[in-house]
Amino acid sequence: MMQWFDSMTTWLQGSPHWLALAIFLVACLECLAVAGIIIPGTVLLFTLAVLAGNGALELWQTLLLAYTGGLLGDAISYGLGRRFHQGIRRLPVLRDHPEWLTSAENYFQRYGVISLLVGRYIGPLRPMLPLVAGMLDMPAVRFALVSLLAAAGWAVAYMLPGWATGAALRLPLPEGFWGAAGIVSATLAAMLLLIMQASLRERRWAASLAALLGAVALAAMLIGFPHLDSLDQGLMTLVQDERSAAFDPIAVFITRFGDFHIQFAAGVLLVALLFAVRRWQAGLFVGGGLLLASIATTVLKNLLARSRPDVLLQPLESYSLPSGHSSAAFAFFLALGVLAGRGSSARTRLTWLLVASLPALAIALSRVYLGVHWPSDIIAGALVAATSCALSLALIQRAAPMQPLPAQVWWLVIPACVALFGAMVTWELSATLLRYSY
Repeated sequence: MMQWFDSMTTWLQGSPHWLALAIFLVACLECLAVAGIIIPGTVLLFTLAVLAGNGALELWQTLLLAYTGGLLGDAISYGLGRRFHQGIRRLPVLRDHPEWLTSAENYFQRYGVISLLVGRYIGPLRPMLPLVAGMLDMPAVRFALVSLLAAAGWAVAYMLPGWATGAALRLPLPEGFWGAAGIVSATLAAMLLLIMQASLRERRWAASLAALLGAVALAAMLIGFPHLDSLDQGLMTLVQDERSAAFDPIAVFITRFGDFHIQFAAGVLLVALLFAVRRWQAGLFVGGGLLLASIATTVLKNLLARSRPDVLLQPLESYSLPSGHSSAAFAFFLALGVLAGRGSSARTRLTWLLVASLPALAIALSRVYLGVHWPSDIIAGALVAATSCALSLALIQRAAPMQPLPAQVWWLVIPACVALFGAMVTWELSATLLRYSY
């Protein structure tokens, strides 16, 4: 197998245009109505991303190919729906499997535009939702805007892990890297699988189990972090090897969203709005989760006193483990994901958590990219946030399940939080540029 992989990689390095074409076509088919259900697109995309990361294509090229391919698949599916409308049901494959179209139609009618964002990460729904959007005459401009946003997150989520794996295979990494990576990955995967299984079976103690498993995984990482040096050094080498001056300002912009005072202001605003509309249970859940994450992060930082990477020319004075940006961002966005999933099926709730984790993951990864934190710092920060949110949810739901928020509350919460984030980050960047101008 490794001999075949080496020969394939060598050939692709000499003819990367064929790999580029394959990524584009598979991404298109994965998002194309019906075809995306039949072909094993996820496995194929991961494999192609590994080959790309092994030296054939740069990261931005890989992501751009998957992004544009996904957009084309969306556009074709939407166009077919607009062209044939209800007549699409008479196609041979859909006539034999009417449940594919019915489930996507029900999901779209229930969640509207949001279904195109969340359903992007649900395998059977991903290729069918654009078809349904066209079939039900969703305005083309609105669909295009949503598709542009949804495809971006999808391309990163589906291609980045494979590309990073391929890049790691070609770099001279420290001894023990793969063993440490395997242990950490296996631990996190086992934890997530147990939580997902309990959630899918609608167990009342799923939140308590998530809090317990998160705490155990966090304790294991904090105790064993001196043994993760090879993992941290290897991943830091991988990230810094791909760093470019052109992307640095973007990373700085992203990382600003995780600054403590910005996250604190956003948390206070969210809790205040929930209390203002008398959603006491939701407000207590969010406030409790954010407070627990903040206290735990501060205590652990000072207790462990781990120094930061030496990438920065002027190292920060505070300690690095766990990452405060990671714990704050994951706590805030996971809380939003939990609230968004209330009243939905277990699969939809889990998908909301996945979607909510993407902006937090971007903030966390920006810390490693900028050399401010070790990779294990941001993993520990994510575990702190997940454990805190799960514990807060378990405590709040002891007497009764938390009720979903009505649509009018979301129309108040989301614009207010977005406006706050935008205003504070813009102010921070403007102040920074002003200081440097003098």
